[in-house]
Amino acid sequence: MANMSNVLGIVFANMHDTTISDLTKKRTMGSVPFGARYRLIDFPLSNMVNSGITNVGVITKANYQSLLDHLGSGAEWDLSRKTGGLHLLPPYGHVNGGLYRGRLEALAGVEDYLAHGDTEYVVMTDSDVIINIDYKPIVDFHEKNGADITAVYAKNTFTKEELKTKVVLGVNDAGLVYDVVIRPETIEGETNVSLNMYVMKRDFLLTIVKECASRNLYSFEVDILQHRLKDLKICGYKYNGYYEQVDSIKSYYSSNMALMDKKKRDLLFDRDNPIYTKVRDDAPAKYGLDSRVTNSLIADGCIIEGVVENSVLFRGVKVGKGAIVKNCILMQDTVIGDKAEINYVITDKEVTTGSYRTMNGTIDYPIYVAKGASV
Repeated sequence: MANMSNVLGIVFANMHDTTISDLTKKRTMGSVPFGARYRLIDFPLSNMVNSGITNVGVITKANYQSLLDHLGSGAEWDLSRKTGGLHLLPPYGHVNGGLYRGRLEALAGVEDYLAHGDTEYVVMTDSDVIINIDYKPIVDFHEKNGADITAVYAKNTFTKEELKTKVVLGVNDAGLVYDVVIRPETIEGETNVSLNMYVMKRDFLLTIVKECASRNLYSFEVDILQHRLKDLKICGYKYNGYYEQVDSIKSYYSSNMALMDKKKRDLLFDRDNPIYTKVRDDAPAKYGLDSRVTNSLIADGCIIEGVVENSVLFRGVKVGKGAIVKNCILMQDTVIGDKAEINYVITDKEVTTGSYRTMNGTIDYPIYVAKGASV
């Protein structure tokens, strides 16, 4: 197997922010809350640490205060180290002014960080995929095939609407990528979708970053995967396990609700490869005498005095007496008033709903209530 101490990890915290713009107005994609106690960035960081990658850089762009607060020194992921460890890489403006426009421009901004050190390989990933994956066999696959780039993909069935935010790969029986389609408008059905994870040699990555910077090219998918497809050996590594990709409010909602399925929950939160997160020491959840909770995830610090069904409640949520909460995602410190009834609602942090209020969304169009709002 590959020597993972020889691998540098790069996590893009801001890629795909626009796909869930309601949730990323005041935070990065990486710091979007998930599954009652996690943030999306917990998954790529935990996967890297569990795979033996202990030198990780997190590239940010904007609205990253909550991300910095969450990550801290990286101790929760065992990345607070004298050698390697976690490196937070703030945005750098490009030559034409403004923040980076794409993955290549972001890498050009942290070129000194990439060049420093003696790692041979780089694993790049975004924060939009909820997954528990081992990078060791992927780096091993990359080495054995002598690939310039290895892209991780999954095969699934999608509608036209779902594919509008994805990168579709054509992969032959030999594992070579022969076609790359970005955000297709007409494709549907069973397709190979990129999971936005790539493996390359560090020197190769530095070379293409410098070349593209000199030509004012900034999109890794367009300028490298598409335009240089025939010049480079690009291999596809098929991932057959469970994953969820967050690229809309609907997919964010459905990926949280998928955790009600114990089989999926066990696949994602493997005891041998745990998902780490920042610890908040709260008291256990409290349940009133008249409360009733079914098929829900309830974090510590919650106080439940009403009815909760098929819902995900983050830390510190309070559900008042006689309140009915169904099919909802309630983020940290949300307060639901007495006798209120809400169904298919996503509340951001610190939302308050008054007593006797009623809100009803649908499974395809859940209602979103912004951070700190009062209803």
